Amino acid sequence: MKKHSLLLLAGLLLPLLLPAQTGKVFDSRTLKSDILKSDRKYAVYLPPDYETSQRSYPVLYLLHGSGDDQTGWIQFGEVLNIADKAIREGKATPMIIVMPDANTGRKGYFNDVKGDWRYEDFFFQEFLPYIEKTYRIRKEKRYRAIAGLSMGGGGTFIYALHHPELFSSACPLSAATGPLSREEAAERLKKTDPGISDAAVTAYYQRQSVLYLMEHMPEDHKKAVRWYIDDGDDDFLYEGNCLVHIAMRKHDIPHEFRIRDGGHTWTYWRSSLPEVLAFVSQGFHQY
Repeated sequence: MKKHSLLLLAGLLLPLLLPAQTGKVFDSRTLKSDILKSDRKYAVYLPPDYETSQRSYPVLYLLHGSGDDQTGWIQFGEVLNIADKAIREGKATPMIIVMPDANTGRKGYFNDVKGDWRYEDFFFQEFLPYIEKTYRIRKEKRYRAIAGLSMGGGGTFIYALHHPELFSSACPLSAATGPLSREEAAERLKKTDPGISDAAVTAYYQRQSVLYLMEHMPEDHKKAVRWYIDDGDDDFLYEGNCLVHIAMRKHDIPHEFRIRDGGHTWTYWRSSLPEVLAFVSQGFHQY
């Protein structure tokens, strides 16, 4: 074989022999929170070209469910492999994915009724600004999205409903939707605080019920966030998600709603994640 033919063949084969460029995950980074009076852990996925480029990236905040922590989406959700594959195949734009821990100290993404555990305040006042100062992140609303499963799906709903000015897309998966009625809210709260006032129950319900917030959404917020809601047909949280979907249809709130085969499992959520990455990527681009 002639020398130039060998060189041509080597040039064709070399990309096949080199390992594909991959992103990186770090699962135990920390920041100090004055609001929660503790060090808070988080995990982060950096896309394959993060260390070799100087560009800034869109960001997806990806929330875990009850019983997991910031490592859940890495250990069980396979975020590294799924995100790398979606980016490599052109189905998702390169993005930074941030996974906070909401299972240390107390569990959950919300401020408690008494105001002595203020996780939502921590997220917006400390965590989000810290992340977007620490990493090369594009800070405009258009380049920020949020998603999460189960308890994290509830966090996704509430965070995007409370702050539609901050997120271009929100993707609740198998989401906890909070109390479906004021009576349910009262029953839930009185189990831990029998003396809670009616005013506190009402305030909690109106702030933490996804159904209530959808039914009372201001007109100018209805198209502020791109919604992708996904739940399995065997999921125990199906009722709340279906009622939210019906309320959104009734009040002309645009959204995508998916009921697929599956339950409240990591098998289901791993199959959801590529669709989430594609959906938020559409929001990051012109469309």
